[in-house]
Amino acid sequence: MYIVLEGIDGAGKSTQIKYLKEWLENNGLKVETIVEPTDLEVGRLIRKLLTRSDATSDTMQKTLGLLFAADRLVLMDKIEKLESEGTVVISDRSFYSSLVYQEPQEWIREINKFAKIPDLVLLLDLDVKKSVERCDGTDEFENEKFLTGVKENYLSLSKENDNFKIIDANNGQNKVSSDIKKAVAPLFDICVDCIR
Repeated sequence: MYIVLEGIDGAGKSTQIKYLKEWLENNGLKVETIVEPTDLEVGRLIRKLLTRSDATSDTMQKTLGLLFAADRLVLMDKIEKLESEGTVVISDRSFYSSLVYQEPQEWIREINKFAKIPDLVLLLDLDVKKSVERCDGTDEFENEKFLTGVKENYLSLSKENDNFKIIDANNGQNKVSSDIKKAVAPLFDICVDCIR
């Protein structure tokens, strides 16, 4: 099982992945977490480029799109190996992030055609103003105008793909965690009514 948490910057993905992992493990499942970009060479280069002042320019968007696709390919073998061993994989981001952050979308789809489709995408939907407040401002992407477009792109993707579930990330951490558990529970025959 391959579960992905998506959302604009500051949506709380890292925190919720930690809660979800602990909860699934407490329910007897083997769980591994991964993150995009990775900590490998390409992933480190991506993190560096994201802080550049021209990170949102057309040329840099295409460069980042290619780098993310390359970094992601490295993860595909790892995900498939873990799944074959019966491990649940929870990822912080996937190729859907590239589709909403980078352009043009048709090209991004093409260069990510070998990326694995997640079984479930939990879209943490956060108000853009809250997102900017929560961010530290180190990435060029962390501004209201850009993130408004990204949020709209995410919501469009959620309507096009059956594997998306929207989670209101404006709520407190415990409520968000509970909503995530309720969305995930049916995949593992866990009692939804038992979740608080």
